[in-house]
Amino acid sequence: MTKPLHLEQWERRSHFEFFRGYEQPFFGICSQVDVGNLLERTRLPGEPSFFVASLFLCLKAANETEEFRYRLRADGVVVHDVIHGGSTVLRDDETFGFAYFDYDPDFARFADQSEAVLEKARRDTGPLNERPERDDLIHFSVIPWLAFTSFAHARKRNPTDSVPKIVFGKYHGEKGAEKMPVSVEVHHALMDGLHLSRFFDRFQTGLNAFP
Repeated sequence: MTKPLHLEQWERRSHFEFFRGYEQPFFGICSQVDVGNLLERTRLPGEPSFFVASLFLCLKAANETEEFRYRLRADGVVVHDVIHGGSTVLRDDETFGFAYFDYDPDFARFADQSEAVLEKARRDTGPLNERPERDDLIHFSVIPWLAFTSFAHARKRNPTDSVPKIVFGKYHGEKGAEKMPVSVEVHHALMDGLHLSRFFDRFQTGLNAFP
């Protein structure tokens, strides 16, 4: 479900109008998050994968940061009640596909359905399962082979594209204190660095407190 954002009452109205006309209105930040606690937990027998747990905590932080649920429409801005995840998944044939993960605030339920989605996506072949009609998503990618320090996305020219893009990189460092690079790219008409920083704070809090 969505509701309209009342622009006339929005304290960022002038910033929205300023950035919405930019040819390239997205900005991005790449930061390191501490994943030592999460790795320790997910290495235990019977625990969900590190990716599934990371995805859950990231979606939780995004849903708790209202600006991540804002989306552009031709006639204004809407606010989604809940946003979900769409991610690249490495297939068995070393191509990638897209998989979609419905956010559930209950981690056990989220993990159960996500592990099944991952397993199916790895076995899939053929065309990409693109869902351009949906913007109640965050677009995720994973590059577990490289601890990058910056990231740039391929983009189509679409004046209403406002879906955030998040990329997880290779974790690195001493055991128990590993860091993971996370790139986040968002639409500047809908949020600023302050909101992105709040998202990172919430994500790190979740990583520290898991499970």
